[in-house]
This record gives sequence, C-alpha cells and structure tokens, in this order.
Amino acid sequence: MKTTKKLLAGLFALTVCVGFASCGSGDKDKDDKNSASTIEMKDEDKQAIKDAAKDLDTTELANKNVKFLSHWDINPGDGQVVPPDIQMFRDTYGGTFEYVQTTWDDRYTDLAKYVMSGDSPDFFSAMDMDGFPKGAIKGMFEPIDDYIDLNSDLWAPAKPTCDAFVFNGGHYVAGIQSYPQYVCIYNTKTIEENGLDDPAELYWNDEWTWSKFTEMCTEFTDQEQEKVALDGWWYAAALNDTCGVPLIGLENGKLINNMENPQVAKVQELMYNLGKNDVFFDRASNNWSIRGDGTTGLGVGTYMTLFYPCGLWGIEGAPQDVTAFGDVEAGEIMFVPMPRMDDSDTYYVTSRVDGYLLCKNAPNPEGFAAYMNCRMTTLSKANEIGINQLKNDYKWNDNMIKMRDEVIKLCNDHPLYDFQEGVSEELKNKMQDVRQATVLTGGGATTWTENVTANKDAVDYLLKEANDSIGATTEEAAAE
Repeated sequence: MKTTKKLLAGLFALTVCVGFASCGSGDKDKDDKNSASTIEMKDEDKQAIKDAAKDLDTTELANKNVKFLSHWDINPGDGQVVPPDIQMFRDTYGGTFEYVQTTWDDRYTDLAKYVMSGDSPDFFSAMDMDGFPKGAIKGMFEPIDDYIDLNSDLWAPAKPTCDAFVFNGGHYVAGIQSYPQYVCIYNTKTIEENGLDDPAELYWNDEWTWSKFTEMCTEFTDQEQEKVALDGWWYAAALNDTCGVPLIGLENGKLINNMENPQVAKVQELMYNLGKNDVFFDRASNNWSIRGDGTTGLGVGTYMTLFYPCGLWGIEGAPQDVTAFGDVEAGEIMFVPMPRMDDSDTYYVTSRVDGYLLCKNAPNPEGFAAYMNCRMTTLSKANEIGINQLKNDYKWNDNMIKMRDEVIKLCNDHPLYDFQEGVSEELKNKMQDVRQATVLTGGGATTWTENVTANKDAVDYLLKEANDSIGATTEEAAAE
C-alpha cells in the first residue's frame, strides 16, 4: 500500500491526549475499558477504518493481547473517543491492550525489574525522548527490524524518522512521525490590545525572526506592571534549537557535544541578551515557579504573559481545560513555531518522536508490530477524524488547524532531536544546569562562554562513558 506523506494527522491529538488524560487512571477498573464508558466512533468512521485496513496483513495473531508499560493507560477511558488506531487494532486483529501501570519516576526501574524477572511487557513509549539510547545500551529494548518492515510502502514515510534511532545497526523506535516538542503559544487578544504584529501573520510572510521576536518581547515587557514576555519551563530548550543544532546530538551512532558549535553560541547570546532586557518571569523571586505554577492562568490567559513555549498537548484539550491560555472559542489561543535565525531560511522545530520501543524479550512482538502497522495506516487514512475532534470537541479554528499542520510539516522536513535526556540520569541533571545558564533570573545568568568553560569537560566525560558503552556493546554483538 502506498501511504502518502501527509504527516499532518489529527490522530496524534486523539491518541496522545487519551494518554495524557488517562494518567492516574489505574484506579479504575481496567477490565471496563471496552465498556459503554468510552465514546464509540460513528458508523461511517468505523467503515472508513475497515476500508483502510484492507491493505494490512490480516494474518490472525496467536496472541491478541499486548502489554503496555507506562504511567498512562493507552486504553481510552470514561468519556473518551476510541482512537482510530485502537479501533483498527480491535476490528482487524481482535487486539486488546493490557495496561502495566507504573509511575513517571519508576518507569525505568520497573521496566528493568520486569525484564530481569522474565516478565517483560511488550512496548514502551518513546515520546518522552528519554528512553534512547540508554535503554538500548542497558539492554532494556530490542530492535524492531525483525517484526516491522521499514522498507515497505507502508513505512516509507516514517523511515527517515526511524533512522534517527539506530543503535548497533538496528532500529529501536517504531517512529510514526516527528512531532513538535515545543511551539510558541500566545493570546491573540494580548497581541491586539498591545498593538503588536500577529506572530502567525509574520510567520506566513516569512518575517518571524529572532530580531522581531526580541523586539516584541522588549516592547511588551513591563516588570513593574507584572507584564513579561516569556514564562514557562521550556523556553530555554525551545530557543536553543532554533539555531538548528541540538546541545546533544547523535551522529553515525555516536553521541556528540555541540556546546562549542558556533550556531549554539549565537543563539545562546540571543538568550543572554533577552535576559539582560529582563523579559523573563522572575522565577528566582517566586520560589522557582512559573506564574501561577501552571494552575491559575500562566499569565497567557490573563493577558500578562506574551509567549509561552510548550508542547501542543498544552492546548489539545476541551475548552474548559485550556483556559490557562485563553478562551479558545473566542479565538484567543494561537501558536507559531519558534522564530528562525535572521540569516537563515529554515524554521527549526524541536522534535520528539511519535512512536514506541519494543521491550527486551517482549512476549508478543508480532502483536506490537500489528498495532504499529495500524498506527501507520490510520496516520494517513484517519486524518479527517482527528481534525474533526480538534474542531468539534476542542473548538480549534481553521487558523489553528493550518498552523498545526505547518509545524508538524516543519518537524518532518527538518527533524531536530536532542538526546540530552536519553543518555543517563547524570547527563540529564548536568544538562538542566547547562541549558538554563544564560536565562536564569535573579541575577544568576552567565554568558555562554562562561558556561562552556564551567561545564563542557564534565559533559564530554559523561558522553565518553556512554559512547564507550555503545562501542563495548557493538564489540560484544560482533563476537556473537
């Protein structure tokens, strides 16, 4: 089957929002997930799913149940729509999901226990970008190549994404598509009332640049009136990657430290100067929390914060659940990619992978592969279903839909993955300090040159440890 390269599917809104909304749902009766508590698809949508499944290998699965280890339940819960991929897996294979519940903090500890005890789950989310390459190095996951044909027509659109997660010659992530880790969310009423240019219009006119972004941040900010240009947990990471170079990259199977890259130095200088202009919400004076700590408006919904870099998941919800950003039904919520370098023609969007990892010694890899094939099939075939949910249930307008399609396209045209959280806990902790150094509030910011001097050697050491582990594992594999 020839799957078109429309990596703009509304499916992700359905499947991932189900996942996040289901966090903590383990207290519910897991055997009730197929009950009337979920919202069934319309008959015409079910028929569309069945028609799309005709090109799949429909060989009956010896084991129809696949085990998913996570802090969120992949099964749709009370009041949630059954996603197209799960509907297809049910209809085509009689497939079911067993939720192996864990917590965010215990995910990898529990996975290791299950693998070592011979009771492995089947699959694990790769979307948090902290499972690879460490999970491959430590033998917690195994390659998908024996079960998923990445050279098939079905998987051809996703092959470049999967190729970004290769270890010892094997593909470790069944990556459906690249998906934006961050977008720049804003409130249109704030823009209008302050006489600022609309970032979306600037983007479509190819005028959404670092200099324009800096100009708007400086013009809007008035700390005495508690008006700030930037707030949130992620603006440092989101801004850094607009230079097109991640802090920690993976090239030819080796991890690399890009702290001395000239492009990184250039964007970090931009970030340091933004701090000198005092455009950030002062977390240092607010118990190191964002405004409202994410619960009472973030400042975006109350027109006091201009930009809030965040994942699309922040606004992919029912209107009453996204009021921290504004009134979506009134057209207040909008977003753009982070701005581009003035001397570049490319908008780089930090990417994360929409996909899953196959656990070591998974009891049902064939069932996992069948479900992944359903994911790929519904990606292109069920786009309309997902878009309808965004419009009808989440009240997104056409401008939001158009921009969402655009940022997903940007991710897949120029995927940019940063592996700083996927190597080791030591590197993750070190990089939290590194990436915040130039934007710390309360007078704690340092120049990038000072930051490199203070931290590069330690980062290099941690990467050498990881790369040596990769090399040792490669030699062991060759010996076998």
